[in-house]
Amino acid sequence: MGLVLIALICLLLLGMPVAFSIGIAGTLYFLSVPDVPLAIATQKVVASTQSFTMLAVPLFIFAGNLMNNTGITKKLIELSNVLTGHMYGHLAQVSCVLSTLMGGVSGSANADAAMQSRVLGPDMIKQGYSRGYAGAVNGVSSLITATIPPSMGLIIYGTVGGVSIGRLFAAGILPGILMMIALMITVRFTAKKRGYVPDRTAVAKPKEIVKAGIDSIWALIFPFILIVGIRFGFFTPSESGAFAAMYAIFVGVFIYKELTWSKFLKTLKDSARDVGVIMFLISLSGIFGYGIVYDSIPQKAAGFLVGLTDNKYILLVVIIGLLIVCGMFVESTVVTLLLTPILLPIVVNLGVDPVQFGLIMMTIVTMGIITPPVGIALYTVSSIMETKPEAVAKETVPFIFAVVVVVLICVFAKDLVLLLPNLMFGK
Repeated sequence: MGLVLIALICLLLLGMPVAFSIGIAGTLYFLSVPDVPLAIATQKVVASTQSFTMLAVPLFIFAGNLMNNTGITKKLIELSNVLTGHMYGHLAQVSCVLSTLMGGVSGSANADAAMQSRVLGPDMIKQGYSRGYAGAVNGVSSLITATIPPSMGLIIYGTVGGVSIGRLFAAGILPGILMMIALMITVRFTAKKRGYVPDRTAVAKPKEIVKAGIDSIWALIFPFILIVGIRFGFFTPSESGAFAAMYAIFVGVFIYKELTWSKFLKTLKDSARDVGVIMFLISLSGIFGYGIVYDSIPQKAAGFLVGLTDNKYILLVVIIGLLIVCGMFVESTVVTLLLTPILLPIVVNLGVDPVQFGLIMMTIVTMGIITPPVGIALYTVSSIMETKPEAVAKETVPFIFAVVVVVLICVFAKDLVLLLPNLMFGK
């Protein structure tokens, strides 16, 4: 397996697309182990996608793209503006609040970062925000979607690790809100230092807040409908994806009346592209994952990590450091697919709840999208904001620190993370 890992690293360094790098390295494993038939490699490509739970991924991607084309995003921006207009750096504050609200709509951090940079970025520049700062806020705030349901990362983690997706969805709400608060506090201090003054002096009147909330109600109640529906058995996680798509179509056609045939066809095209990329990664990672299990890598990794310490908190901090490094070099979906089978048994054996670990892991892994050298969202927002990635990366430092603080709270405050799952689903 060592030769395979070296091959994977070399292919990635040469700039080969991640999916092909994983597929080629995985095939090399089968060629180097004569006891394993090569036909299994082909079987694993297909078998990796033959999961009923995994069906939720394309359905939620489709639903998220639908909602972005039905006027829901516009309503959420108006609500965020009403709530934060009196704060320093109010457009940056809008970005933090909007990411929390959009987490229940898009489920994708990359999509959220790109959308906010296009929608909020131009106004930020007009009001004097530096391009690097605006890109950093829009990029880092999108990490909230890693926890707020329906997070794509949590669905993949739950599927690969055999963890209840309903409990993961419920557990993500409080850490997501906590992350929003931490980022808003960071914005407050950095914006005041830079002189990014509030848009207005007074807090919005209750009547104005209520009106904006009512206009956005169809987006606000969506995550809760999903969790309640899963909790009471109205639908499975996979079926909830189908419900989400139908819900988005209903809202777009009958409530906001903004879903036209042209927008619907564009949504289908965008969804097909997004689903194709993710499912291609998932299918080829099946080849690589077989080698990991066959060579007993999880057991060997467990022995190594437990040899370092048997204190679960110290071990979690070590794993967080490992995930930060991995996230900097490898796409978050790939890290989740490859490392969940290795790390989850280790932490569970030390008494860490798999739901708690899922929130910690997915937050840190998703953070890789905004960190150099290969952060997808870093280059996306830099391109949209027309600035250098280095300028954005420099401005992310205080915000990344705030995210890490929230993750450490999740490490040491297990009861906080599991409060809602235990209330809704039982201990």
